[in-house]
Amino acid sequence: MRTILLTGMPGCGKEEFLRVALESGIAVIRMGDVVREHAVKAGVGDDDKSIGTFAHGERNINHPGIWAERTLEKMEHAGDTVIDGVRSLEETEHFKNKLGDRLTVVAVLASPDIRFKRLVARGRGDAPTALREFRERDGRELGWGMGDLIARADHTLVNEGTLDEFREKTRKLLKKLSSLEHETL
Repeated sequence: MRTILLTGMPGCGKEEFLRVALESGIAVIRMGDVVREHAVKAGVGDDDKSIGTFAHGERNINHPGIWAERTLEKMEHAGDTVIDGVRSLEETEHFKNKLGDRLTVVAVLASPDIRFKRLVARGRGDAPTALREFRERDGRELGWGMGDLIARADHTLVNEGTLDEFREKTRKLLKKLSSLEHETL
């Protein structure tokens, strides 16, 4: 089994990567879903800022790898898996300690301008309404160490072209990672 840790700034295209992975028969676990599940139990509001503050607080109260630990509890070791939402080197190390060398970090990249436009266009409840709000969210994400994680990713996919181009890049990378898995068996 190969586990892919997927990272990238909001609006970069991680959801499309996940769609392609699911279409390819790869399981997907979203760390954000794990955070939201725990936030609901704690009675935290469901807006992006409240969830982000809760997640950050849990890292401070417990340890920097708490969300990795809680995500691993959800993982079924039946096959290839993509874990979405990894935000720091500490989380990555926690996954490495449990999963070993069959772990790969993939970062999806897109410029801030493109990401902002995408977030506004998709109109989700957590979409920024102003550039200031977008920058604050980026600041929170980067404050958790996401920039270091992106810089050290095993593979990067730039998503600044068409949707079809990005989906094809994703399929090629998933195929490459699958063939690497078979070579190591």
